[in-house]
Amino acid sequence: MTMSSSNSKRRIVGTGIALGALLVSMAAAANPVPWQMNLPQGVTKVSHQIWDLHMAALWVCVGLAIVVYGAMFIAIVRFRRSKGAVAGTWHENRVLEIAWTALPVLILAGLAAPATILTRDMYNATDSQMTVKVTGYQWLWRYDYISYDGKPVTKVPTVWSRLAWDSNTARQLDSGVSPWSVVDKQTGEHDYLLNVTEPLVIPAGVKVRFLITADDVIHGWWVPDFAAKRDAIPGIMNDAWAKVDKPGIYRGQCYVLCGQDHSAMPIVVKVLPKDQFNAWLAAQQSKATLDKAARTAEVTPPQPVPAKG
Repeated sequence: MTMSSSNSKRRIVGTGIALGALLVSMAAAANPVPWQMNLPQGVTKVSHQIWDLHMAALWVCVGLAIVVYGAMFIAIVRFRRSKGAVAGTWHENRVLEIAWTALPVLILAGLAAPATILTRDMYNATDSQMTVKVTGYQWLWRYDYISYDGKPVTKVPTVWSRLAWDSNTARQLDSGVSPWSVVDKQTGEHDYLLNVTEPLVIPAGVKVRFLITADDVIHGWWVPDFAAKRDAIPGIMNDAWAKVDKPGIYRGQCYVLCGQDHSAMPIVVKVLPKDQFNAWLAAQQSKATLDKAARTAEVTPPQPVPAKG
């Protein structure tokens, strides 16, 4: 083997390892778990169905691999030339040919049918009780509350959700701040590049429709635990939906390379129990009303008092 051939093989192996590491890091980027090797199960009904279908396909592949590679290795070991094996002279077997044609068709049909039904359900955002418009920018997210419980939401201010300031400081060159020092103040967990200034707040147990678009370049809005993933394209309105029954904090990422700060576009969704969300919504509406009244008072000049008599 020549030196150039050896170096070429090393480069190929090194490239393969690097790509594998990149794929693993991307798969766990939204909500990383140490040594995560599988698709997250999620918290919505659709995400559970996706996980079940994924596991079914995985075990079908495992079973087929055992059969195919098992037969191959048995043939290699038992019927090798050194043991005096002689190749057979037959050239066809109608039963086998029908079997290995029909079996893959049945397997594919068995996987395709539930996948088709699931895909239809994933795109069925009808009967939503709440609508939120999601707009991607370089490099932040904008959330506008459109409607809730059949009524328009007009007094809740727009939510501008950008990378948390501590993460933004730590990622700057020569900042002197270690990324490992960026932790969540409540949980103490490391959340560098995972937290935002303002999360999207939605109620638990409510079907929420997300209208997803962008204002500059193509982005991607993705929350793995919701199984909600759509392209955010300027001039086009895509939609997704989620019904989350378990309150909590759920994280996601922009999954489309959208510029130099693509990694600085995390998504954080805060799911509150419905009564707490209603109280939060009322507080936001009251705050917006007070802010508007204060601004009006500042710009309105005092009216002269008419003289008596």
